[in-house]
Amino acid sequence: MVFVALVASACSDDDEVEVASSVAPSTTTSPATTPTTVRSTTTTVRPDPASARVALVDFATGLDSPVDMVARPGTRVFYVAEQYTGVRAVGEDGAVGELVLDLRGAVSEGNEQGVLGLAFAPDGEHLYVDFTDPSGDTQVVEYAMVGDDVDEASAREILSVEQPFPNHNGGGLQFGLDGMLYIALGDGGAAGDPLDSGQDRSSLLAKILRIDPAPDGEAAYTIPDDNPFVGGTGAPEVWAWGLRNPWRFSFDRETGDLWIGDVGQNLYEEIDVAGPAEGGVNFGWRVREGFHAYTDDPTPADARDPVFELAHDDDNCSVTGGFVYRGAAIPLLAGGYVFADFCKGDLLALDTRGDPPNSGPLVAVDLGIDVSEVSSFGQDSDGELYVVERGGTIRKLVPAT
Repeated sequence: MVFVALVASACSDDDEVEVASSVAPSTTTSPATTPTTVRSTTTTVRPDPASARVALVDFATGLDSPVDMVARPGTRVFYVAEQYTGVRAVGEDGAVGELVLDLRGAVSEGNEQGVLGLAFAPDGEHLYVDFTDPSGDTQVVEYAMVGDDVDEASAREILSVEQPFPNHNGGGLQFGLDGMLYIALGDGGAAGDPLDSGQDRSSLLAKILRIDPAPDGEAAYTIPDDNPFVGGTGAPEVWAWGLRNPWRFSFDRETGDLWIGDVGQNLYEEIDVAGPAEGGVNFGWRVREGFHAYTDDPTPADARDPVFELAHDDDNCSVTGGFVYRGAAIPLLAGGYVFADFCKGDLLALDTRGDPPNSGPLVAVDLGIDVSEVSSFGQDSDGELYVVERGGTIRKLVPAT
């Protein structure tokens, strides 16, 4: 699938998800919401996310193609990845500062390339940046922090991965509750996974990797002993596999569950979940797309279905994964996984309570808010959520008044 403006993420579920009404760009308020069932096997949605009334208010404006944001631990300062320029600081009041990391000339500028992801070490002393270099290959680089600034001279390459095609680079970075660095990589690009990276456990492509970024002798990072393929059954860095182009993943800060928005090929976007410390999950690409067969190959016995899918015939094109809401400002939304599709723009929440979320399929609640080209989500130290629009605006999710 050719990505519309940034990256092909995944498709949407079936056409029962309602289209939200248009809203003013600066402040958006939801009407009363109603749950929509994904499949007939879905359990009844619990009342809280469906009853939540939310709004979006402008937080920061004037950014240049923002694609990710992260809060620095121990501070109220955000750092925003601008796709073709670098990293910019944004204060807790939304004031946009100068570039703290200028990567112009160091990154490729293809449609799905550039600066793609950010993460801070748990102590806030190092910033990790995922970008594609002028050759189009993925680089994950560590930078030391000096005050609120990035020490560019401290750059240390953590990981370099050759990209065979200019799309499906993934790019998400997150530190888990275990203190390890998780790295998302797409299947290498083109269409239909021609290299079969998804089901090749020896490849780093089409995976989420898990490493300790501390050096191990001459190696730039350390392989955790409890990674699932340590010992020769696959690349030791691999944590999860069978992904097409994971575009934004996150950890539930309360449970440790791993939530992934995976961009689909022709028909379906999907949301995948793995439990805390559940390594080695195969999410099925390229044999599976959403709940459906993509090829004629037999479904692998260990393939896990998503917990939700979005169908392209419902105007979706590229899923943007979000976060499980754990803030205090909107109690009725607590436990809801908030996400969107880049093209359709409805802000959705999945009810995650009851059975373990990886048992799916789950129920989608349309929050009644229409957003424009959502490239990412952010979470502050209080668990409140922010929506990153590629056009240059970041909005904060707040209770409707």
